[in-house]
Amino acid sequence: MKKIYLILFMAFFVLIGCNESPKNKKQENPEENPGVQIERLLPEVTEREALAKEHYPELYGIYSGDFMIPENDEEINYSRVEYGDYNKKISLKFNRIINDTVYGHSITGGNQRPFVGTYDKTSNVFILNEPGDDKTDGKFELQLKNDSIVGVWRVYQKKNVRIPKKELRLQRKVFAYDPNLMLDRDTDLIDWSSPKEFIDSFVDSDTEEGEEENYSDVGYRVASELIFEINASTQKLTEKDLKNLKKLDLEIIRNSVYARHGYSFKKATYRYFFEMTDWYIPVSDNVDDQLSVLEKENIVLLNRMIKYAEDHYDTFGR
Repeated sequence: MKKIYLILFMAFFVLIGCNESPKNKKQENPEENPGVQIERLLPEVTEREALAKEHYPELYGIYSGDFMIPENDEEINYSRVEYGDYNKKISLKFNRIINDTVYGHSITGGNQRPFVGTYDKTSNVFILNEPGDDKTDGKFELQLKNDSIVGVWRVYQKKNVRIPKKELRLQRKVFAYDPNLMLDRDTDLIDWSSPKEFIDSFVDSDTEEGEEENYSDVGYRVASELIFEINASTQKLTEKDLKNLKKLDLEIIRNSVYARHGYSFKKATYRYFFEMTDWYIPVSDNVDDQLSVLEKENIVLLNRMIKYAEDHYDTFGR
């Protein structure tokens, strides 16, 4: 009999617990429980409502151009500037503007960073802030002038970088992949960013015994004109096509594929060659999923050939 009363007593409290009002339950905290999605705690917004809040769609798109070191600027320690710091391109993409809040990303030197900022319609001024969790993050202060943008970028933490301030001069661009794009015939074939020092010797005829003197010289890699003829986006390449090419030739032919897809190069060598062209627009730090089957097959072959190819250096005055 006591067992029956005990069972009834426990059942009574179970029923009370089941009927507890939701408002008395403790709400889950997304910060304490990472498994809780923050999105489901936010009010739902339909696609139509989101679009209705967007402003200035005519400004959406890509603005690309020069990312320059200022001249005679007291904020710059020019003794720290390296060759690869020059000749950089940058692209800014405005994805959405809601009220006066701007969302987008920047891409330069293989580094793609999101930004959020404001747009003042009256003054046509953008103030754009990168997140700050990368040592190279900073703030853009930009002026819109028709289809161009000018302004400056300043890093948040000056101690983290050699160049704490840069100027921008951008033009509105429309990116479109074209497999037939090639480097211009007047492209400089010298890789100025990868010098190599050599020690050579000569016999000094001015001395009585014709003593041998040592001297140092600097050599640079030089590409051949075959880079203007071989297209890894349209031609099925073979080892026979590539076996006599220089290592720099192979690297440029391979990276021309990535440049056509808007890849942003980290290495100064490749930035230098492609940023001199009118058609190159850096838009992404990863374009692997954009490559065609032919391009992927050719890149596999080119990488294998590059592994065993040799560099050739020439010495001459700049």
